[in-house]
Amino acid sequence: MSLKERVYSTLVVSSTDTFTTVLTGLLPKTRYFPLHSVSSVSAAKRILAEKTFDFIIINAPLSDDAGTRFAIDTCSAKQSAVLLLVKSDIHDAIHDKVAEYGVFTLPKPTSKPTLLYALSWMESARERLRQFEKKSSSIEEKMAEIRLVNKAKWILISELKMSEPEAHRYIEKQAMDRCIAKRFIAEEIIKTYT
Repeated sequence: MSLKERVYSTLVVSSTDTFTTVLTGLLPKTRYFPLHSVSSVSAAKRILAEKTFDFIIINAPLSDDAGTRFAIDTCSAKQSAVLLLVKSDIHDAIHDKVAEYGVFTLPKPTSKPTLLYALSWMESARERLRQFEKKSSSIEEKMAEIRLVNKAKWILISELKMSEPEAHRYIEKQAMDRCIAKRFIAEEIIKTYT
């Protein structure tokens, strides 16, 4: 899927309806869908407990919080690209505080072209996060297979009195002879002896 065909789920957190309406009008539904909006940090936390979003756009300050800590926490805990809009007179200080956590910032007021540029940066960041997710899940799968094979080896050692190299070689040979992954051989051994 090309980047132009991607669709990004988006959460807008803003206590002002005007900002939400203007932003919603800027975001084509063919590219940013579903688009949810909430008016407070507490409402955003509730929806994030149930759903994940590619983009989280925060119009600070919010009715129940400044939004800075929420932006940092969300960026650290979720695989979302986070954009924090803050008043221009405090933008530099806020940017210095949140940038190390991966939060994008824009000073308010901002123009439509600037906001669209920011969204394109967020798309790049989200795609990079997707790559990390794929690598991470691949590593987790490999670790799970290693644990499974090790468990099967220990079963062979204890039940069939094989040495560790013999058990290892047995699993490898079975996998090669049958043209299947070592994980499947390990599962069969575990099923057989437990």
